[in-house]
Amino acid sequence: MQAQRAEGTKDLIGRDMRAWRHMQEVAAEVFEPYGFDMIETPAIEQLDVFVHGIGQSTDVVRKEMFRVFSGANFARVLEEGTDAKLKAKQRLALRPEGTAGVVRAVVENNLVPQGATPFKAYYAEAMFRGERPQKGRLRQFHQVGIEWLGAPDPAADAECIIMLMEFYKRLGFDLSKLRLLINSMGDPACRPAYRDAVRDFILDHADEMCDECRERAELNPLRAFDCKNDHCREVMKAAPLMRDNLCDDCRSHYEQVKRYLDAAGIEYVEDPTLVRGLDYYTRTVFEVEAPGAGVGSIGGGGRYDGLVELEGGKPTPGVGFAVGFERAMLALEAFGADMATEIEPCVYVANAGAELRGEVFALTHELRAAGIRTEADYQGRSLKSQFKQADKLDARLILVIGGDELAAGKVKVRNMVTHDEELVDRGAVVEAVVRLLA
Repeated sequence: MQAQRAEGTKDLIGRDMRAWRHMQEVAAEVFEPYGFDMIETPAIEQLDVFVHGIGQSTDVVRKEMFRVFSGANFARVLEEGTDAKLKAKQRLALRPEGTAGVVRAVVENNLVPQGATPFKAYYAEAMFRGERPQKGRLRQFHQVGIEWLGAPDPAADAECIIMLMEFYKRLGFDLSKLRLLINSMGDPACRPAYRDAVRDFILDHADEMCDECRERAELNPLRAFDCKNDHCREVMKAAPLMRDNLCDDCRSHYEQVKRYLDAAGIEYVEDPTLVRGLDYYTRTVFEVEAPGAGVGSIGGGGRYDGLVELEGGKPTPGVGFAVGFERAMLALEAFGADMATEIEPCVYVANAGAELRGEVFALTHELRAAGIRTEADYQGRSLKSQFKQADKLDARLILVIGGDELAAGKVKVRNMVTHDEELVDRGAVVEAVVRLLA
């Protein structure tokens, strides 16, 4: 049987790979001036890292997270019918999102000791979720995100949002075609009572809600605001709103975030029904949509002031966001743009005879050492076939090494765009190529 990629995965080849590299380069350009350094955490973590942080009742943990077992442990689980007897270090999962792993790294390495400067990091990594594959939703997908730990100031929330929108702009988005939604989800002082009020509302309207929402009433009632069932969404329009239940501290924090955004000229829409699917969020949450692109949300984030404690650290505020690569790329394409960078101009070094192959080898080495994308024949082709290969490679220049020219200390340079030819001194070839490519 022919080998095939796993369902819900995608090979990053050609333009897709160049787009992913470009997204990472833009991330460095935007985030590093704000003091963020790159981090990479393992794709595999102890299960509890995600259960503690994301929440046992979330869809991510209950339905979508990929569990990982060694062969021996998998056999043991099958035999016993449970993983309860496995040690914590044996109960593993693939990373479904980036924040929990970064927070685990911060706690384990004591990166934000008491009174220390806040920790700032950004990442560009693959994530894994067992979702039903569809447009813009894969089982292995990629995200660029930032995490800022140790900064309770609402200015940090606002700066994250400002960075996010600048990131989209640098990727090539027309910001007028995007919609930034913001809300406050309160904190442990005011959200529990609100959560109970939403649960009671759902139970009062249970006969009008879908089975999923009735289940959410006890597990995670705020997720009912995100139900895809049109009738449930209509019913939830009458549900209590968090903005009417914020405590004074949360309301003050939220108002200050909005003032900072207004001062920075950031356009936003307040959406009092906006919730995030992970339990660790507190206070400010935000999401970016690309209306008309057909991919839904293309990024979002918020504040998570209690997550460090859940991962075993001391109370430490946090805020961050993540942008989905695949969805952002699809949205740009829907708007007629492209995230992929163009391939650097190619130079092809051809030879008029096999005895000149050593000269080709030397010249390609010189050109590549100068940072010039260079190709040559490695299959013993005729000169005519080498020209055809150069054309397929979209070579900008062909350098022809012939016996007579080389005896005179020259190399023929042909411009494939203008079709002009010139003889260049062998010792000045690299300089001439740089000039012609420019």
